[in-house]
Amino acid sequence: MSAPHAVPVAEVKAASKAMLQKQLYAIMTSPTDGIGPVLANLEEHLTFQMSLERDGVLFAAGPLWSDDEQSWTGEGMVVVRAKSREEAIEIADRDPMHRCGARSFVVRPWMINEGRVSLRLDYSTQTFEIV
Repeated sequence: MSAPHAVPVAEVKAASKAMLQKQLYAIMTSPTDGIGPVLANLEEHLTFQMSLERDGVLFAAGPLWSDDEQSWTGEGMVVVRAKSREEAIEIADRDPMHRCGARSFVVRPWMINEGRVSLRLDYSTQTFEIV
């Protein structure tokens, strides 16, 4: 069932057919019982995230700050490459943070159309910067 005033995905894709149209999945993750359980499981969670990165599954991930940008309540966003929303849910289910119940999650399909990634690599100093 579609939401009121919703536009079918096919129409959005037709309107943006010249753009990237890269399908990814955003996993929005929230603490279930405050920051304590999140902190207690953070190391295992980050190890899992790095395994997704090594396997080419993880596109990007990180904490979501408070609106005033001064604190963190344990919320995060993880963007993964998956064949379907169901596969993205399976990935999220494997996260130690979700397995132990420290966080719950919602998976939303996300299509990238616009944006830019820039990388500056200096050979002489062997340094790089993502800009």
